[in-house]
Amino acid sequence: MEELRLGSAEAVIDVGCGTGQTLLQLAERVGRQGVIVGVDIAEQLLRIAGQRTSGLECVRLIEADAELLDLPSGSVDAIFSRFGVMSFGDPDAAFSNFHRLLKPEGRLAFCCWRPLRDNELDRFPLHSAGFQSPADETPFSFSDADYVRTVLASAGFKDIAITPYDEAVTSGDVVAMTRVLLSVGPLGKIARENVSIKSAVEPKLREALAGLGDPSRVELVASVWIVTARA
Repeated sequence: MEELRLGSAEAVIDVGCGTGQTLLQLAERVGRQGVIVGVDIAEQLLRIAGQRTSGLECVRLIEADAELLDLPSGSVDAIFSRFGVMSFGDPDAAFSNFHRLLKPEGRLAFCCWRPLRDNELDRFPLHSAGFQSPADETPFSFSDADYVRTVLASAGFKDIAITPYDEAVTSGDVVAMTRVLLSVGPLGKIARENVSIKSAVEPKLREALAGLGDPSRVELVASVWIVTARA
């Protein structure tokens, strides 16, 4: 978001806006005269986003597949996404559409996951529970920087920059971190879809997290790409 260097009164699309946290952050940057279009395919998440942004006249929500977003060409200054670009059925078509939507010299910025091997946040819980790979590789579909660069260049983008970024994240103590990791991420997906294994993997994960050091604050490193480009 910082890489976009948004100014007041600019128009921004938030791809995969989810429950609206990023919409609120974008609104702080563009102000009351700006326009923020939040796009998500999940109606339930958009309902929550609508509640959170109900007092912001600058926010408009659209339930749609972002790769097929039908807005006027050259109508927005910037396109932003936090982990919302990895599940497109046709990435080439999606980013070609994004390029169409941007004004000349419009900006694109998003973050996506780097490979599983680089991501302690996802790898550590999986391996601790006895799994070597995720059940769904979709979150890592943009983990290859060369592939990302090729997709963007083919769509017409220029000044493409792909920068690695690491940050230690925490949900709190061992108990809290165990609960969260069994709900989200690759291990969380396995646990949600195979409820019977949750009781077996939970003590393994909790013990592994406790072994990292201070049990009152457990941190794991998240590794992402920050990708920027211009139309």
